[in-house]
Amino acid sequence: MVTAIIIAGSILVLVILAMIIRVQSLISLTKTDEQAIGESSDNKINAAMFLVFLIAGIILAVWTSVSASEYFLPEASSVHGKRTDNLFWITMGVIGCVCFATHVLLFYFPYKYQYREDRKATFYPHNDRLELVWTVIPGIVLTVLVVSGWWVWRDITSEAPANATVVEIVGKQFNWLVRYPGDKQAVIGKSKPELGRYDYRLIDAVNEVGIDFTDESSFDDFMSGEIHVPKGVPVLLKIHARDVLHSVFMPHFRLKMDAVPGMQTQFWFVPDKSTAEMREQLENPKFNYELACTEVCGRGHFSMKMTIIVDEPEEYQQWVASKKPFLAQNRAYMAQVPANLKEKALKVIGPDENVQATDSTAASAPSTASLPVSTGVIANK
Repeated sequence: MVTAIIIAGSILVLVILAMIIRVQSLISLTKTDEQAIGESSDNKINAAMFLVFLIAGIILAVWTSVSASEYFLPEASSVHGKRTDNLFWITMGVIGCVCFATHVLLFYFPYKYQYREDRKATFYPHNDRLELVWTVIPGIVLTVLVVSGWWVWRDITSEAPANATVVEIVGKQFNWLVRYPGDKQAVIGKSKPELGRYDYRLIDAVNEVGIDFTDESSFDDFMSGEIHVPKGVPVLLKIHARDVLHSVFMPHFRLKMDAVPGMQTQFWFVPDKSTAEMREQLENPKFNYELACTEVCGRGHFSMKMTIIVDEPEEYQQWVASKKPFLAQNRAYMAQVPANLKEKALKVIGPDENVQATDSTAASAPSTASLPVSTGVIANK
């Protein structure tokens, strides 16, 4: 403790001495002859350096922007993403023009109005017209930008169209779980595919999202290790988390929405560029859209990514048709299906192939009792 006090006291003494030296230097400046200031080379050099910094800053800003452009995201691959990008670049243009103009004045004025003995400062206390101009014009510009942003955000957060493809995305430490409604809605008696309910109390090592099999809409639900969405069709993402905050981020679609434990968030968009088209545009056959997590959710946060594939509508339907329902692959959960719905569930998932194979093998294999014994030698063998 004593050592800490001594160190703190020494630092304090050094700070006080530095402040005293600084005050002394400022006092000496105030006592300097004005003519000496005007004739001082430092005064002229400092004024000229403002212009040097202005020109060098503009050159460096342009150079860094151009050199970094190769790392910019390509054109958005969703309908709303293009609107978002347009709004972003308009805002950047307005801010950039204002930033450029103010910095030119900021660096040019010290050079133009550097101290000279024959120059006198003008006392300019107030100007109503100038006050009005620099208040009204920024107010109008900012209002237009805010209203434009609100207009785009209103459309993005509106209710998804009735024909939207539904995808459930669940975040957990440290991976994503994705569930789809199957294509057996006619068997269930639905007019369109519907995602079944979920209940966190039903989560276990296999049923990781807690699918509720008392809901008949869940009979044809299936899980997927990658996200498939159809091109040109609205896609509604139903998002939630199992443990901590995560964040669904699909940069090429300009899509970001938090995954929150205990509540569902959602985001809908229309992808307008398939994976194949994007690979052709970028001349990169290995390109894939990606889902990443932008919420630091723990030590394994870096591993939370998943491939997204945008299919043509026909390809997407074929992909869905190729998937087996979760219930068909995990028939032990038939025990959770209410008795009055078991028959409907079996129509959806079909007979158990393993049981069929066992039964057919047993039926085709003759019993040893029916085999004839021709000779004793063979019988002994």
